[in-house]
Amino acid sequence: MSEPQQAKAPSVVLVTGPSGAGRSTAINALEDLGYEVIDNLPLSLLPRLLEGPPPNRPIALGIDVRNRDFGVNALIEIIDQLSAEPDHEPQVLYVDADEEELVRRYSETRRRHPLAPAGPPLTGIAKEKELLVPLQGRADVLINTTGLSPHDLRAEIDRWFATGEGRHLGVTLHSFSYKRGLPRGLDIVMDCRFLRNPHWEPELRDRDGRDADVAAYVADDTRFTAFFERVKSLIDLLLPAHKDEGKTHLSIGFGCTGGQHRSVALTERMASALAEDGWQVSKRHREIERREAQGNKGPLV
Repeated sequence: MSEPQQAKAPSVVLVTGPSGAGRSTAINALEDLGYEVIDNLPLSLLPRLLEGPPPNRPIALGIDVRNRDFGVNALIEIIDQLSAEPDHEPQVLYVDADEEELVRRYSETRRRHPLAPAGPPLTGIAKEKELLVPLQGRADVLINTTGLSPHDLRAEIDRWFATGEGRHLGVTLHSFSYKRGLPRGLDIVMDCRFLRNPHWEPELRDRDGRDADVAAYVADDTRFTAFFERVKSLIDLLLPAHKDEGKTHLSIGFGCTGGQHRSVALTERMASALAEDGWQVSKRHREIERREAQGNKGPLV
């Protein structure tokens, strides 16, 4: 009988990036994946934290310019030291966003930038981005969160950092309007525009595909059942295959003209079917979420 292979040392993920880009969301997502998370640890304490035998689970360390004794050169030196030690496999996760996106986020939250507490956020954003350039160059994983929701960022973290033992395949189903383009990161796209459109029924126009009458109207199309069954069979084939390949997340989109009726009804029905089969499923209705966030009512335009 062969000897068991020695367990691989857990990784150390250093999470950094400009303020407002989503570092906290990334840290929380890693904690949900089973990482031991320590945020805002002073750099001088990092070597002491990692001394001794390797921990029994991966560690994620959140580091940004607000850390005590923060310095880019000091952090790079620590990364080099960890890389030279056989007990650690450090990775740098750099969470970034475009300047315009960061300005928008600071404007919405009305927070002050840590590097420009008395000035406009753009001043601090530009200063911080310039400061972090050498660190960005050392990133093993770089995620730009411009245009991403917290849900999307969590899905990206899951793709990159789900650990082997707890590895699972999550499925996200999206409904969307072709007028606004495809959602970012879709693996599979299905066009529902050939199905009959509830928009042309006055009593259904202001409702959406989550409504039972709307769903029944869409399902009553003579082509619906054949389409749904074939798409479901395709997904049934692909999910185990992707899981066997080590993939941790699959995004499937259903699109229609307005993203309100047909694509929503398909997404809801497919989510229920996959959940009944035991898959971990989440769903996103992009246009409905946008409308609700803006406090709008009535049909999507």
